[in-house]
Amino acid sequence: MTGETSLSALLRSMNPELNDGEYVFCTVADSKRVEGIEVVGSFREHEGLTVILERNQARQLGLDCDYVMAWITLTVHSSLAAVGLTAAFASALGQAGISCNVVAGFYHDHLFVGKDDALKAMATLRALATNA
Repeated sequence: MTGETSLSALLRSMNPELNDGEYVFCTVADSKRVEGIEVVGSFREHEGLTVILERNQARQLGLDCDYVMAWITLTVHSSLAAVGLTAAFASALGQAGISCNVVAGFYHDHLFVGKDDALKAMATLRALATNA
């Protein structure tokens, strides 16, 4: 099943949802460090494995987690080949002064914003969808 590629359709139907919890990005040298933990996402870099975890899980592992984030999912099924969606929401959030870290899944885009900016980010994304 392929996702949506039309930018206007993606923006109109992105329907952001705020997931419960507090999330952090951490790095580990060895993936065994997070065995048995539900990792939200990961990416291998030369310096180590970046993992996205619930804050409490990172604390239990003794991992450094100084920037606490909220996780927003754009529920529209966006194609990995879609052009412009990331630029559109990143620009809107940037203009609102909100930092955003993006992870593209097969079906959806996932945005990680500062925990204190979560509600402002949701309002910004909803306004972007309404005005698309």
